Amino acid sequence: MNKHVAFFRNLNLGRPNCPTKVQFEEAFAAAGAVSASSFLTNGTMVFTTSPGSQPQKVLNRACETLRGTCGLKEPGYIRTIAYLTQLITLDPFGEIESNSVHACCVSFLHAAEDSSALQLPLESKRGDVKVLQLTHSEAFSLSVKVGNSPGSPNAFLEKLLGIPVTTRSWNTIVRLVQKHA
Repeated sequence: MNKHVAFFRNLNLGRPNCPTKVQFEEAFAAAGAVSASSFLTNGTMVFTTSPGSQPQKVLNRACETLRGTCGLKEPGYIRTIAYLTQLITLDPFGEIESNSVHACCVSFLHAAEDSSALQLPLESKRGDVKVLQLTHSEAFSLSVKVGNSPGSPNAFLEKLLGIPVTTRSWNTIVRLVQKHA
């Protein structure tokens, strides 16, 4: 079986226009996932598909169900556990002193959205977001506290690119892979 992860934008379980954990998992099961398990409360779904099935179709059907059930309209971004494992081996934050930043983050874009037009280094005007590395569909960045508020890589990248993205703490990805690889 193939194990995938769907990262949803702006989904926090139980909030307005968001599913409960049960609704979230049931939507994927009804959409054809062999198994579905919510990871944390931030709209991260680990699901398996049978060989030959198309995970994007499962995601699309689950999104239709969630629109009807709770009004969710946010997009989801799929990666395989194997791919996330490869991202971890890139060690994009290996040289970063963790006490010097608020958070190390990875932002997901749809694979068809090309980030190659972006020139590194990228930094927000306030200096509270720094993009360190790009792949064809991810941006690795730092959130830095300026005053009392940390920077938002998600807001910075959405404004810069003009498209929706979703961001997770790098620690979340590492823990996700440790649990599901």
